Amino acid sequence: MYTAYLFSFGPIEIEYHGNVLYKLRCTPRQMEMTHEIVHKHSSYSDDIFNQVEEFLAGKRTDFRITYQLNGTQFQKNVWNALLDIPYGKTKTYKEIAQAIGCPGASRAVGMANNRNPLMLIIPCHRVIGCNSSLVGYVGGLEMKKTLLAVEQSKNIIVDFKDDFPNFGQMSLK
Repeated sequence: MYTAYLFSFGPIEIEYHGNVLYKLRCTPRQMEMTHEIVHKHSSYSDDIFNQVEEFLAGKRTDFRITYQLNGTQFQKNVWNALLDIPYGKTKTYKEIAQAIGCPGASRAVGMANNRNPLMLIIPCHRVIGCNSSLVGYVGGLEMKKTLLAVEQSKNIIVDFKDDFPNFGQMSLK
């Protein structure tokens, strides 16, 4: 089953079968949110949507979703290493490469991040450049910056109006 929800930063597509999630990714902004796609929701996809909204509002630090990862063994190793990055913390591509036993594979780690089918759930936004720079994110660097701000805020009083003027106001549920 495929559906999409519109968030303030753009549409997120959700692919699932039964109660197993296979994909949660930003879609191109130019993608048209057709009435047919938007209204193919189920209680399962609504639960995913609600968990994402809670995460974006700083009210959730992890997800309670059954998922299946499809990719190469290297990609799965990277994605599993990303799950070890604590909420509110970051690691570099080099640190992830070292953690999976491939110390010279920083760029390959970046490519695996780019192919992460479960953004937010597999927290590739927590991976930064070796000089602490924000580099590469499927949702764009502003979204990555915002996600890290949500996670690093102790009081969860973060004003997104400058980056995302409609934050929290654009769901088509």
